[in-house]
Amino acid sequence: MQIGKRALHSRVMRAFVLRLAIPALLLTTVISACQTSMRSGPVASPPSSIGSSPRLPAPDKHLLPTVQVAVARGWTAGAHPQPAPGLAVTAFATGLSHPRWLYVLPNGDVLVAETNAPERPEEGKGIKGRIMKSVQRKAGAAVPSANRITLLRDADGDGRAEARSVFAAQLNSPFGMALIDSILYVADTDAVMAFSYRPGETTLVGPPTKLTSLPGGPLNHHWTKNILAARDGRHLYATVGSNSNAGENGLAQEEGRAAIWQIDLPGGEKRLYATGLRNPNGLAWEPSTGELWVVANERDELGNDLVPDYLTAVHEGAFYGWPYSYYGQHVDARVKPANPVLTARAVPPDYALGAHVAALGLAAADHAALPPLYRSGMFVGEHGSWNRKPAVGYKVVFIAFAQGKPVGMPVDVLTGFVSETGEARGRPVGVAMARDGALLVADDVGNTVWRVTAAH
Repeated sequence: MQIGKRALHSRVMRAFVLRLAIPALLLTTVISACQTSMRSGPVASPPSSIGSSPRLPAPDKHLLPTVQVAVARGWTAGAHPQPAPGLAVTAFATGLSHPRWLYVLPNGDVLVAETNAPERPEEGKGIKGRIMKSVQRKAGAAVPSANRITLLRDADGDGRAEARSVFAAQLNSPFGMALIDSILYVADTDAVMAFSYRPGETTLVGPPTKLTSLPGGPLNHHWTKNILAARDGRHLYATVGSNSNAGENGLAQEEGRAAIWQIDLPGGEKRLYATGLRNPNGLAWEPSTGELWVVANERDELGNDLVPDYLTAVHEGAFYGWPYSYYGQHVDARVKPANPVLTARAVPPDYALGAHVAALGLAAADHAALPPLYRSGMFVGEHGSWNRKPAVGYKVVFIAFAQGKPVGMPVDVLTGFVSETGEARGRPVGVAMARDGALLVADDVGNTVWRVTAAH
């Protein structure tokens, strides 16, 4: 009888272990099935997916997302990205910790946000969430956030920052920065903070004050928050990305998101300025018209060439489609319930950059000390795709402007971030114009800030 009880107990335990093991095995199989690492460098986006009138294919949906990612390796000694003909590139600063965003102070000092995602207990659940966590680890996007802003100073003007200091620390996944008079504003993942600043100081003195809250929370799917000062100094404009790909976490989670906010100064009152932008990041003023422009990441999992990320002017009160539609009134049938009233209002963006390129950085070339080709237009940092085979992006491009609008095709400025065998040496993110007219590029996998100049 005792032997029978033991045998029964053993069978029950085996069944219990098997019930635990099978889902884990299935999950591992699913993750392995839908993931592949790159085996070669990225390709150019199809010309039909770029420009002011892109041709949009029909949606191409699959049960599992298409995943292909460049495994992060970093740069070997002496290696660097490939500049376009007529340009040269050097390392302005190396040995940083996941540098994502840049801001140039009036005296030429360069601020770099060393940052990554905050703790997000509700992000990454379920099979798709686990797939994305695995992708982020491979892509070098799962490192802890340093939560600081570092000041870089090139005092001797040789194009390399020989001095660096911790400018602000113990922040909460900082990203965008803007200086107005003697106040430096920093966009944490859930608030805009204000610091007193004195020209030339290398470390901020005194605690910050909170100007206003921004949508954060335990999900916080798109955690980066960028800010740009109005030309008259009366407002800040703040970007807030969505809490999902296409509303799948419930539209209640999207309150105040997928939008650009206008924040009054100095009081901090705010209002929605433009909505329906899935993940807006880089902001810039177009010099000739004074219009506000943004680059935004559109939705995934509709096929290799849908939906293009874009560069667009931002108009007060405009709705740009997300989540109900894309590129004007192209309805996303995955989003339930539909909203035909809002969809009818959706404004198509000005310029398509290609699907899945992950356009993040944006800088107007209003004082670029570069060849004439790069004097009128905007630079865009393309972080690179994860939801496309073959991959695209992983480069910095320039879009020429004429009469305040983008024209022609993008011109590659800096490439070579991915090796011929598909490993990521670096990934470009933020771009900024240095005081001397050089282009600065933050590389969060290569832990470097690159400096692009005219070749001599």
